[in-house]
Amino acid sequence: MPRSESEPRTAVPAGRAEPSIAGLDELAERALGLVRPGQRVILGIAGSPGAGKTTLASQLAARVNELSAAAGGPGAPFAAHVPMDGYHLAESTLRRLGRADRKGALDTFDGWGFVALLRRLVAETDHTVYAPSFDRAIEEPIAGEMAVEPATQLVVVEGNYLLVDDGPWALVKGLLSESWFCETPDEVRVSRLVVRHEIGGRTPEAALAWAETVDGRNALLIESTAPRADLLISGITGAML
Repeated sequence: MPRSESEPRTAVPAGRAEPSIAGLDELAERALGLVRPGQRVILGIAGSPGAGKTTLASQLAARVNELSAAAGGPGAPFAAHVPMDGYHLAESTLRRLGRADRKGALDTFDGWGFVALLRRLVAETDHTVYAPSFDRAIEEPIAGEMAVEPATQLVVVEGNYLLVDDGPWALVKGLLSESWFCETPDEVRVSRLVVRHEIGGRTPEAALAWAETVDGRNALLIESTAPRADLLISGITGAML
């Protein structure tokens, strides 16, 4: 039955029959190894814009659920994917703060809100925890659209700034059981971003300009956080680096 407009999404469940990332099975086995009975653990995947974090995280959660079911476990919603992007500040707030022209920068997210969500995900396992999503069609966060169910034991969170050691972001790593960094060559990332921005309504020229300037500046900070990760992952093949 199709989901009604008022029904929250289970965060983001997954049911792809065939993984498209070559190294996915090895990563899924590693993620499963983080799980401890009676606990919920959080795996964080960081990386620059266009690195492939969302694809990796969603397919990883999918594959973990498949492996869980194949081993006689519960399958979905054993693992869930929760993006950090739901903590983008609203467009109206960015305009008021004078930050709309660099949306995606560190200070255009609600870092304290994201930390509060991670703490809730770890502690509140006897009821559903709702999280915001981000709708690229309207470029706005959607409150409470994702649902992490009590049965979820592994939450895969992904976002640009999970490993930044400043302000509220410095608290994120301590809430993660493990952190991975998605590493992708700049030319690949930029080409992906141009396509993304064109789909979002920008002209090819404006899309390239945003990818190289706004996204590019953010990537300089994000790439500097890679040494804090427990594992480097190829954003193209999914191989451990």
